[in-house]
Amino acid sequence: MSHKLCSALFKRPTTTFLFILLFCILGFYILDSEPLNHKSNETKTHKASKPPTGFHDTFLSLSSNYTVSEYLRSLTLHPHLAGTPEGYQTAQYVKTHFESLNLETKVSEYEVLLSYPVKISLTAHFSNLGSRVIGLSEVGFDVVRPYHAYAPSGKAVGAAVFANYGREEDYRALGVNVSGSVVVVRRGEGMSRGGVVRAAEGRGAAAVLTYTEGEYVKGVERGTVMKGLGDPLSPGWGSVVEGGEKLERSDTEVEDRFPKIPSMPISFETAEAILRSLEGPQVPLEWRDALKNSNFRAGPGPTVLNFTNQVEDKNARIHDVFAVIRGSEEPDRYVLLGNHRDAWTFGAVDPNSGTAVLLDVARRYAFLMRLGWRPRRTIILCSWDAEEFGMIGSTEWVENNIMNLGSRAVAYLNVDCAVQGPGLFTSMTPQLDDLVIDITKKVQDPDAPDITIYDEWTGRNKGINIQRLSGVDSDFAPFLQHVGIPSVDMYFGKDFPVYHTAFDSYDWMSTHGDPLFRRHAAVAGLWGLLALRLADDPILPFNYSSYAMQLQEYTSILSNKLEGRISFTPIFKSVKNLLAVAQEVEEEAKELRVDGGASSDVIVLKKRMLNDRLMLAERGFLDADGLQGNRWFKHLVYGPSNKYDSNIDFFPSIANAISQSTQAKKDNQATIRHEIWRVARAIQRAADALKGDLS
Repeated sequence: MSHKLCSALFKRPTTTFLFILLFCILGFYILDSEPLNHKSNETKTHKASKPPTGFHDTFLSLSSNYTVSEYLRSLTLHPHLAGTPEGYQTAQYVKTHFESLNLETKVSEYEVLLSYPVKISLTAHFSNLGSRVIGLSEVGFDVVRPYHAYAPSGKAVGAAVFANYGREEDYRALGVNVSGSVVVVRRGEGMSRGGVVRAAEGRGAAAVLTYTEGEYVKGVERGTVMKGLGDPLSPGWGSVVEGGEKLERSDTEVEDRFPKIPSMPISFETAEAILRSLEGPQVPLEWRDALKNSNFRAGPGPTVLNFTNQVEDKNARIHDVFAVIRGSEEPDRYVLLGNHRDAWTFGAVDPNSGTAVLLDVARRYAFLMRLGWRPRRTIILCSWDAEEFGMIGSTEWVENNIMNLGSRAVAYLNVDCAVQGPGLFTSMTPQLDDLVIDITKKVQDPDAPDITIYDEWTGRNKGINIQRLSGVDSDFAPFLQHVGIPSVDMYFGKDFPVYHTAFDSYDWMSTHGDPLFRRHAAVAGLWGLLALRLADDPILPFNYSSYAMQLQEYTSILSNKLEGRISFTPIFKSVKNLLAVAQEVEEEAKELRVDGGASSDVIVLKKRMLNDRLMLAERGFLDADGLQGNRWFKHLVYGPSNKYDSNIDFFPSIANAISQSTQAKKDNQATIRHEIWRVARAIQRAADALKGDLS
């Protein structure tokens, strides 16, 4: 190294990180003299010199804040909306990275219907100020202007009216007729953009404007209003580039995916100007935090809004990128790590904090492979496209590979916005609870020296706080809710103020989100180590007793909610059976672990059979008929309710039936009982799959 180069390095504040990176690079060449760019399909036959757990410790030691920050910087140099040339360039960046590490790399292409803005304008006519054109762009940024993907083109003129979060209960509390009005709604309270627009549409509104509030919120939040997941022209099957079936844009099944009235996002400042100008009745007391003003009113009017929304729906090509590390003993069993790559703008938080971490996990795995490690089961690193439009890239791939995934996938581990701020947040299917808790005990907390993530996590929550996966807000949805694959979603921080705006940049991340990139490194440790355990443990570390106890809690909640008017005995009975089988399986696993490294064909076969039962039990919760009103969602424990105001986030088919009965103010006991029996049968199927015997 030249003296000039040494001087340049020591002038930079990241000297330590640079030396870590240099030592990592030197290590690659010391361990193997072959260049990194030889063909990706060539494999070597190193023999591991230590047990898998030793490699797991090495994986954690390879943490590099500087490396992951450089990945993020490169990923966020330009906006990269799905279906654009910049989006393709980002796919190529990920592909080249995998190939440079000598990982087997694949790309799957799909042709799908995406939606882009053409012309958007908004004018407000204030009674005391006259007409004023309200700006919709974020000045100083060369990015796609704020819009709602798949919102219909059209013009709307109407009196402004404030409807809080746009829930049914908000309209009931409002007590005014919104027919023909332009409804202004703040984002939140679990309401999707599409749900907000459809609720307003059902009440005769002419159009909807949405805004995001908050003291530190900047910019305008883009997003999709399409209902459901995946390419709308190929519902239920993969949208291959050539020769595949495509519905017409005008088909009823396609049209039902989109709202019928136009909508667009606006800034908080624009919303504030509109809402402060309204007259009419005062808003309900619980709404008044919207503007920190106890006297503002809901309208309609006298302010009149006039806007034009012109969008173009067109077929575009998207690219999913994969790195595959073949298992040495069970190559036909897959552990999948996934993150989406496309962004509305620069996407430093959403999603490329996760993409940068995925690239770092790949780097660490490649280093382990140089040391002789191979996973027992196959690990697949997945970089999805077009998630922002409705989980399209992951859904098309899942639909195209549904048989192999259904019979071979061990688990899907999702990271979307890896870092939004401080504090770990996790959601998962319950059989993975114990494993994730164990992993958090092995990774240092990024914001508190000398303690683990587990210590900080449990201290902050006064105990363990694990959420579940009933939402459809990231790429775990097709894996769990359509195919029944055990899944995890994890991230640091929550509700960051630049969500889906032009301010979601590297500068924001390096200034506010994670200045030292320690949280990124921590996510890489958690994510990568979790996959290593699932790929390397001879017996899968699944605990279905936890699942059964969670189901028992859900059933008690619903039984109490209905105050004993309907019997939940069928579910309680199925849960009891599942718990008994789960306890038997735990004893079986203990006995097989006692055999240790015994390699007799009988022991190997017994472990394989047990692992298959553990892997496939989650599939039992699927029902071929799916959820009422949205049959694509098959999971009867975790999935979306099709009632926007439902506060039940489990047993979605029962939640739907209860909600219908409540809204219609009629006795709907027969439908509720039928859904109870459907759930009971699903739980029994899971118990039977876990037991492995025919009834």
